[in-house]
Amino acid sequence: MGSKLEQEVKFYLNDLAALEKGLIELGATQEQPRTHEINLRFDTPDRRLSEKFQVLRLRQDKRARLTFKGPNNPEQEVSAREELEIDVSDLRTTQAILESLGFEVMVMYEKFRAAYLLEGVEISLDEMPFGTFCEVEGPDTESIQKAAVKLGLDWEARGKLSYLALFSMIKEKLNLEMNNLDFNSFIGLEIHPDDFGMKPADQSFDYPP
Repeated sequence: MGSKLEQEVKFYLNDLAALEKGLIELGATQEQPRTHEINLRFDTPDRRLSEKFQVLRLRQDKRARLTFKGPNNPEQEVSAREELEIDVSDLRTTQAILESLGFEVMVMYEKFRAAYLLEGVEISLDEMPFGTFCEVEGPDTESIQKAAVKLGLDWEARGKLSYLALFSMIKEKLNLEMNNLDFNSFIGLEIHPDDFGMKPADQSFDYPP
């Protein structure tokens, strides 16, 4: 798959179904139906990757792939970081290779994701254990913001942190001790957006006829 500059933002949503309806009305193309996704985040025992704000991730949805991400550029209006990604034939074998090289699974996290394409911008609808979100990824800040505005999303409510960073905020605020970001661990918990420093971005929907 090669290298690219990943540029994206995420929005916390009150109504994921309404946003998906709006995407369809705007003529967006579905790239992936709602799919369960498993992610394994790797690091060295002394957490060298985390110290450098680097990510090594193994993901399984409709296919398996290995991803490296460089540190985020904090000066950008959106999350912007180098991304290297390749398809792999088997998740468990790739995991075994990484562990044989000295890496270990730092955290497992899961979600359900549906993906759409709107005028060259990728829109991901994510169901996380602690809420529903929309990720908007594009070639530059202007195209990302344009798509967000079309969807009626509050640009000022955007977030640049990863889901794992939000998970860490939730654990610290609520004094939770679970290691993995999975649906079973969140059964019975009430999580509010202020627990992870965000607010709903879907305040209004004003789609063109």
